[in-house]
Parts: sequence; structure tokens; C-alpha cells
Amino acid sequence: MSMAESQPLSKTTLRLVLMGVAGSGKSSVGEGLAAKIGARYFDGDDLHPKANIEKMSRGEALTDDDRWPWLTLVGEALAKADGTLIIGCSALKRMYRDHIRLKAQGPVIFVHLSGSRAVISARMGARTGHFMPTTLLDSQFAALEPPADDEHAITVDIDQSLNGVVAEIAARLADWKA
Repeated sequence: MSMAESQPLSKTTLRLVLMGVAGSGKSSVGEGLAAKIGARYFDGDDLHPKANIEKMSRGEALTDDDRWPWLTLVGEALAKADGTLIIGCSALKRMYRDHIRLKAQGPVIFVHLSGSRAVISARMGARTGHFMPTTLLDSQFAALEPPADDEHAITVDIDQSLNGVVAEIAARLADWKA
């Protein structure tokens, strides 16, 4: 049974992770989607240990070891959520998504915000006040493992308006069959 048949999204408890490389729009989409479906959005960057932020600010890519404590906090935040929660988190590798699922102690839908390097590079170049430099974009794309068919995931092309991306995700969630 799809969620659309059972109850509206605002009455359904979902655990969502907006995933993708830096600059794919996780924060903007997360805020817009949360408003549209009656959810709460939390920026996963706020869960990064200070050392991770400092490392990325220096233009150094994080290692898997750097990421594990952060990914644990993302999963634990999802596990503690009361109501629908959307967290923005790159979740670039399958093993990261598996770890988040394990720590969330329940189903998690990953929404992959997918875009070309050219689109994302242009967006990163236009934003201000973010710790992630555009020089790390290559390492993000190198690490990216798009969700496989057997993962609970939706992939959305971000080469459209913010409203278009949000509307597409909301429509696909309404038709979601978990």
C-alpha cells in the first residue's frame, strides 16, 4: 500500500536523508521539503565534530575514519526523531548509508540529489559563508556511490528550480512504497 493511500505525508512518520555531494542543495531542498510536507529539517553539517569542519575548511578531504562519528550522530538523531525528520548528509558511500540505517534503528529513505559536476560547481561558486571549498568537489564525486536498486532511495535531478526539486521529491514520497 502506498503512503498516499494510507495517510497524508504530514501524518506519516518518515526518516529521510537528503544525500549528495557538497553543493547539491541539501540545505535549501531540506528546508523547502520540510515546509511542504510538515516535517522538521536538520542540517547534518551541524553534527560534524569541530575537527572535521576545520579539516574541510583547510581544503582537506575527510577520511572514512573522520566520518564514522559524524555518521553515528546522524543515525542517532534519526532514531530519536519524534515525527518526520529530514537530515541533510552527504552519505556518499553505501557503507555510510548502511551505518546510518543501523544507528537509526529503522527504515530510512535516502533522497539522492544528483547533478552534474558543472551544475554543482557553479552552485558552489555562487554560495557564500560555507566551510566546504570547491576544491574538494573532485574528492566528493570520486567517493560518491549512487544508491543501488536494493536501497530505499529516490534519485532526483537537481538541474531544475528549487521548487521543482521539492515538488518532485514530495510527489515521489507520496507514491513511495516502503
